[in-house]
Amino acid sequence: MRVLITGAAGMIGRKLTARLVADRKLASKAITALDLHDIVPADRPKLDGAEVKIHTGDLADEGDAAKLVAARPDVVFHLAGVVSGEAEANFEKGYRVNLDGTRMLFEAIRQAGHAPRVVFTSSIAVFGAPFPDVIPDEFHLTPMTSYGTEKMMGEALLADYTRRGFFDGIGIRLPTICVRPGKPNKAASSFFSGIIREPLAGQEAILPVPRTVLHTHASPRSAVNFLIHAAGLDGEKVGPRRNLTMPGVAVTVGGQIESLTRVAGEKFAALIREEPDPTIWAIVQNWPTQFNAKRARELGFRAEDNFDDIVRAHIEDELGGKLPDL
Repeated sequence: MRVLITGAAGMIGRKLTARLVADRKLASKAITALDLHDIVPADRPKLDGAEVKIHTGDLADEGDAAKLVAARPDVVFHLAGVVSGEAEANFEKGYRVNLDGTRMLFEAIRQAGHAPRVVFTSSIAVFGAPFPDVIPDEFHLTPMTSYGTEKMMGEALLADYTRRGFFDGIGIRLPTICVRPGKPNKAASSFFSGIIREPLAGQEAILPVPRTVLHTHASPRSAVNFLIHAAGLDGEKVGPRRNLTMPGVAVTVGGQIESLTRVAGEKFAALIREEPDPTIWAIVQNWPTQFNAKRARELGFRAEDNFDDIVRAHIEDELGGKLPDL
């Protein structure tokens, strides 16, 4: 099996790559080739007995996507994208990367004519207010940001290209992935990870929104599991509605801080400083809060049961299972 990952140098791309290298198979088939694409070079993993290629480029550039799919990958994980805050701040870049790049990739696959499984990472940003308390799978798509609009259009393209038989697509609407390792990115949701990640590194964290904000999260572990599971799903069981809202843990910001306190202790939670940011609040207050994710759960997608487990996963995966001395 040949696997292509776009956005391979990003956080989820790196973790997905590591998982595939560890498993050496996908959907019960041995991985014989792995193509990793991003705007910057991804790290080259060692996968004995398999061909590994590192590709750099912009999917929106003419011919870039065609070069990638010329090798006829069996599974394509399309993770490449500009995050929410950056897409809102830079209109042209957001549409170029999130929409134009997606369409160029899909069109290159159509032209290649071999109909692989395509797993596309979408977002809960495709939903827009006013919201019910719990958002059902059938809720209308009315995004309130450019990022959400770009992802919604990507979902529509994926459904139509699948309907026409150009590929077999599955779109997964990710909740906010938390706790993201590394440095803060330009996503408006970055603070959700920051208020856990920075204290656990012994650093101060800024909380720009009220503690009453309710949001849905899943760990990086769960995000990778979603992708792996989507790659092997029976398309007939999914049906014509190819975009699925993933499960997650609905918790308030205050609840996140309580989890941090339970798992790590009050001295870590004390490193969080509240500093309201009107720009971030203007985006966050239009976000959905919680979902029933009934279709995804019935199809076997799973996430954590509580936010304590998400905090523990970060400590285990990123801190070697140990807390720093404060």
